[in-house]
Amino acid sequence: MSHEALENLLKEDRVFEPSLEFAAEANAQPEIYAEADADRLAFWAKQARLLHWDQDFTQVLDWSDAPFAQWFADGRLNVAYNCVDRHVESGHGDQIAIRFEGEPGDQRNITYSELLAEVSQAANALIELGITAGDRVAIYLPMIPEAIVAMLACARIGAAHSVVFAGFSAEALRSRIEDASAVLVITADGQNRRGSVMPLKPAVDEAADTSPTVRNVLVVKRTGQEVEWNTDRDIWWDDIVARQEPVHVPESFPAEHPLFILYTSGTTGKPKGILHTSGGYLTQVAYTHRVAHDLKPDTDVFWCTADIGWVTGHSYIVYGPLANRATQVIYEGTPDTPDQARWWDIIERHKVTILYTAPTAIRTFMKWGDEFPQSKDLSSLRLLGSVGEPINPEAWMWYRDVIGGNACPIIDTWWQTETGGMMISPLPGITGTKPGSAMRALPGISIAVVDEEGRPVGNGGGGYLVLTEPWPGMLRGIWGDPERYKETYWSRFPGWYFAGDGAKLDTDGALWLLGRVDDVMNVSGHRISTTEVESALVSHPQVAEAAVVGAADETTGQGIVAFVILRGGITQPGGDGSALIQELRQHVAKEIGPIAKPRQIMIVPELPKTRSGKIMRRLLRDVAEHRDLGDSTTLADPNVMNLIGAKMETAPPED
Repeated sequence: MSHEALENLLKEDRVFEPSLEFAAEANAQPEIYAEADADRLAFWAKQARLLHWDQDFTQVLDWSDAPFAQWFADGRLNVAYNCVDRHVESGHGDQIAIRFEGEPGDQRNITYSELLAEVSQAANALIELGITAGDRVAIYLPMIPEAIVAMLACARIGAAHSVVFAGFSAEALRSRIEDASAVLVITADGQNRRGSVMPLKPAVDEAADTSPTVRNVLVVKRTGQEVEWNTDRDIWWDDIVARQEPVHVPESFPAEHPLFILYTSGTTGKPKGILHTSGGYLTQVAYTHRVAHDLKPDTDVFWCTADIGWVTGHSYIVYGPLANRATQVIYEGTPDTPDQARWWDIIERHKVTILYTAPTAIRTFMKWGDEFPQSKDLSSLRLLGSVGEPINPEAWMWYRDVIGGNACPIIDTWWQTETGGMMISPLPGITGTKPGSAMRALPGISIAVVDEEGRPVGNGGGGYLVLTEPWPGMLRGIWGDPERYKETYWSRFPGWYFAGDGAKLDTDGALWLLGRVDDVMNVSGHRISTTEVESALVSHPQVAEAAVVGAADETTGQGIVAFVILRGGITQPGGDGSALIQELRQHVAKEIGPIAKPRQIMIVPELPKTRSGKIMRRLLRDVAEHRDLGDSTTLADPNVMNLIGAKMETAPPED
């Protein structure tokens, strides 16, 4: 699609309506909204009873101690049983649950029967190690099947897991182990990353050496590299798990029994341990995966490209898909190993039908060029999803056109670590979609966009996104800090959960996410979203990706500083790029208004990203304000900041 055609389409505010064929077969039908609106709690009770309960619940919601919720509290269930055993017992043991692909090219198919045996063995091994219900287990593993097995084994015996992204430093791991008082760490010798073998166990050793609660370290052999060994603490996974009986009788636990703690960043600098429990969380992730991803368990091949260390990996790789008897792809490595067609090759070979990925990845693929996805057969795809951050309309259209062949519905989903599962998303087969809009709340979810005083803004207005009613998958608090939970999420608009994100409603009532409110810049008293400026920059035909930060400015309060990557093959006109920079500044002014014109634009070769693909705008803000860089240990490539810093030194003067 030409730039002019895309610009005209977006100006038309076009709505892509579901095809009649998709709508007829969709899991969710239009009456689902009216059903949820008529009796919200009855609706959630109906979704919960699609799971297996060892003891049925009699009360749906106890909100008497708000903002601490209890959902289905007198019911009892086992999360792992719901994800594995019941599918085997219903005759689907031979169905493939996991199609694993390692970065070096090794592959392994695991059926539900085989998964049940492995989870049972792992559960028995945990019991032998003295792990009991209520203990916490830290998991520091790459994207390999043992990560899923370990999580399910913890759930099976009632131990809460705390998965830590395998790209985090030893100090980050140590702080999370200590906050949760974890008694066991499950890790691997190493992981495969961009064609190289990267160690994992040294970080665990450093963290465990100073963590008084850690009794054992359980180590998976993934890469075969040499590791330091503490015979009093370390145990090979193969030595203890493989010799266990492949049978374990799961125990039922109360619906409010802790399932996992997952740490997320906080404004104070200390990570927040987000606590999720069992029955309500599993209800929501199974429901949302079923209706938003429209999973057909007998025919679909699902692929969520997230890492197991983030909530997306918890909810839409482990618990939601497995509760719904999905067959899914798990890939260990990066999208560009051995070449930039790796993802599309995986989709072609495994005949993936549902793809759920992040806008950052989509924009990266745009930068690499259409020739890579076009070199593979992607015709198996029938549904595309976006998660993690607002998606700009240009990336949305590229996703639909190049990856989906103009035939796949796109669900742009909004949710958080704290919400547990999806909250806002189109329902494929029902909802017409606009490029870049998450559209509306899912049935059973209550939201509002409000102003500074907490008043709903109505269509055409913008403000703060709040959740006005409790929901089953909601966090049950911050681990060990109930006051921080109340202050962080419930104090800004009393009685409502404040998500920390800005949003606007267009004149049709469609919802547009604007990113975190701390990513909203105040320029001469005007509130400007970094997402809006980034979207404007990316709409320029020469820009592949952009990141925008607000930097202190004596005159305007904050000035807009943008860092952009050009599309492949485009060179900087004017030697230092000054001509293109001025063109981009004028382009933003034209798209949004003169007040949004960036004070400074840097053309850079790469942006600072974590291994999960998240742009670290904090480091860009340090560069823009000429400060010493903060902690950059979680960057996928720490050298990126040296390149950006060098660019900054030779940049054209600011206006």
